Amino acid sequence: MIKGVMFDFSGTLFRVVSTAEWLAAHVAATGLDLPVREEAELVARLEEFGALPGGAAPRRIPPEVQQAWDTRDLTPELHRTAYTALTRAAEPPAGLDVDALYDTHIAPASWRPYPDALPVLRELRRRGVPVAVVSNVGWDLRPIFRVHGLGELVDVYVLSCEVGAQKPDPVIFETACERLGLAPADVLMVGDDRTCDGGATALGCGFHPVDHLPVDQRPNALMPLLETLSG
Repeated sequence: MIKGVMFDFSGTLFRVVSTAEWLAAHVAATGLDLPVREEAELVARLEEFGALPGGAAPRRIPPEVQQAWDTRDLTPELHRTAYTALTRAAEPPAGLDVDALYDTHIAPASWRPYPDALPVLRELRRRGVPVAVVSNVGWDLRPIFRVHGLGELVDVYVLSCEVGAQKPDPVIFETACERLGLAPADVLMVGDDRTCDGGATALGCGFHPVDHLPVDQRPNALMPLLETLSG
């Protein structure tokens, strides 16, 4: 019987805005003079290098960035180093502040909850089922949950940059189960990455996969897990 649930963050409960929206918000905030065509071309290059955390995966990673990329979620410094390097690889204009653009993605306004995230978390709380957010992330995502009204519905946050382990390393799942006070066999992991999130099954946890789709294309992928818990 499932007594607790672990959720991934990006692509599971929340989705980051598009690369175009991310860049446009920065351009608007800084007053950067970037012609429409150049902005569109920069968006395409940023997507090619996967410069937006939580966005499209890189199609190209410069060799000198590979090590930082592989370990990006272990510390805030590595995360910033990896993603700002990918942004520079996209050859932004000289007037664009790469670090400031990076900071833009951390803002709560850059993240949108999936339509069923709030009702599912509320129902779990009503049932007395404790919830952990287990994320490979290089920054503190708690403000995202608070601003969007989900903060009070999460009991435990286990973030890779805080525990020094990345999914699918069993350590991060073990830590979450321990903080929930439950045995792995009693905990369900929900996530969009069959490798990283699915790694929880090595400990004996259940796994409920969802697809990493835009918010408006995935209205109710989390709802079926409520039936799983009832079964």
